Amino acid sequence: MLRVNEINTFYGTSHILHRVSLEVGDGELVAVLGLNGAGKTTLLRSITGVNPARTGTIELDGVDITHLKSHKRTHLGISYVPQARQIIPDLTVAENIELALLGKGMPNNRVPAFVFDYFPALKSVAGRKGGVLSGGQQQQLAIARVLVQEPKLLLLDEPTEGLQPSVVEEIQEIIKRVLAERKCSVLLVEQRLDFVRDIKGRFAILDTGRVVAQGDIGKLTDAVIKKHLQV
Repeated sequence: MLRVNEINTFYGTSHILHRVSLEVGDGELVAVLGLNGAGKTTLLRSITGVNPARTGTIELDGVDITHLKSHKRTHLGISYVPQARQIIPDLTVAENIELALLGKGMPNNRVPAFVFDYFPALKSVAGRKGGVLSGGQQQQLAIARVLVQEPKLLLLDEPTEGLQPSVVEEIQEIIKRVLAERKCSVLLVEQRLDFVRDIKGRFAILDTGRVVAQGDIGKLTDAVIKKHLQV
């Protein structure tokens, strides 16, 4: 589904990603791990086109998207939930979702039924503005808003950050359902190792903008963690 091939990404003159290569299979989850400043968010921004790679290539479902603008990548099937969530605080839950449908050129006169099946906590607050929701509700809204666009590839940037354990479990179950039911691949940036270890898939570890380890999540051993993820 996704093939990132030796990309180099810069912020101005600062070289952030160094010849990063990574693949995500059809219906697969790949977790990207690394210490703060390793380049994880930059990788997601490079894939979305927000911060394009200067060299290398990116393919989505066999199509070269390296030089496409962000909105065109979205229309081809990439959806991104950033760390800051970026819901629209002055719109209601329902309006946030309807706007996402409109942005993809889809019928937007009602919230799709699966939303409240996946996110029952949003049903009772559908008429509330996004800005008054709890952090967990906002995160669920952010994920729901992109799922209604029927993405081929879902990018999640630390979706559990700052959430209480019960909500973290809910987010984990949602990701598992997406993989099983939505014909969608997932590229997940996450700091919680227990969260990652409980989801089947693969991992890649970034260190100073370079991939230093990768494999099946079952091979994310304590030795690998000690070597690459402990200060």
